Amino acid sequence: MNEERKKEHVEICLTKKVNSHHNYWDNVRLFHNALPEVDKSEVNLKVNFLGKQLAAPLVISGMTGGYPEAKKINRNLAIACEKYQIALGVGSQRAALDKPKLEGTYTVIKDYDLPLRIANIGLPQLIQHDKNRALEKVRKCVEMIDANAIALHLNFLQEAIQPEGSTKAKGCLEIIRSIASELGVPLIIKETGAGISYEIAKSLASTKISAIEVGGLSGTSFATIESYRAKAQGDYIREKLGQTFREWGIPTPVSILEVKRACKDRIPIVGTGGIRNGLDAAKSIALGAQIAGIAGAVIREAVSSAEEVAEKVGIMIEELRTACFLCGTRDVADLSKQRVEMWYGHE
Repeated sequence: MNEERKKEHVEICLTKKVNSHHNYWDNVRLFHNALPEVDKSEVNLKVNFLGKQLAAPLVISGMTGGYPEAKKINRNLAIACEKYQIALGVGSQRAALDKPKLEGTYTVIKDYDLPLRIANIGLPQLIQHDKNRALEKVRKCVEMIDANAIALHLNFLQEAIQPEGSTKAKGCLEIIRSIASELGVPLIIKETGAGISYEIAKSLASTKISAIEVGGLSGTSFATIESYRAKAQGDYIREKLGQTFREWGIPTPVSILEVKRACKDRIPIVGTGGIRNGLDAAKSIALGAQIAGIAGAVIREAVSSAEEVAEKVGIMIEELRTACFLCGTRDVADLSKQRVEMWYGHE
């Protein structure tokens, strides 16, 4: 069932409108610098993240894996990430833990020279185990793809709508604290569309996690995806739940500011949730993220070919470089100091 569900998720993303109705990156503006005093060719996009150097501050965040067709998708993503030397995360590896024959849909990325490989497993699937068993599962995910880090994803909104979802949530912080202390590789806490608040970021900052991926409201709505799945199964209640909670969450730009205020630059931020292009990525960094993450922005290309993914990523990098130039910034660190205008509500 887990294998079929992952396939359905991708198919729904390709055939249905699953984004939130408003993308909150449209509420953020960078200030134009009419006298940049820097040549565009001089703009340096290199950044160090979790001890690894990326050629640009981008990660293709965990998208898929765990069903046969996903091997091609992850291969296409890996080829593009190798070309541009940016980070790559895989989708939840739970399927391969349950069925080792599916490991190849994830391990395919080991064939490529990537600066940062990020493993992935969901917290809702770990809290049903004791701390030792949970840590064992996390380590297996890391070993599976020789990961440099692992994302522990929080998807309780999705689980609450999903027909077969797990909504046990007691003991989350204790599990995170234990894994972060004993794992031995960087642990990223990753939301999947509903964002992270100041209060939760403060709690996370009391642990030994290495980064927070905000995964805010603006892009793909997993509540909507699960609503479509529930409809196909004739589950009227969960179909309506998904529709009601389509816009649930903290807008991504707001979440970045919340986490930055809570962590005071002690924990790196990955800005994900609705990033469509290099300008959105630049906005996320200006607000406080160290790198920006994309997924939905390249899913169609990933299904098609590595060349199309590479073309899309190349365009995003050029957009990001152009944003830096027009702000008068020489590098990513300078971009984080730029003035940002932000307003609430929709135009």
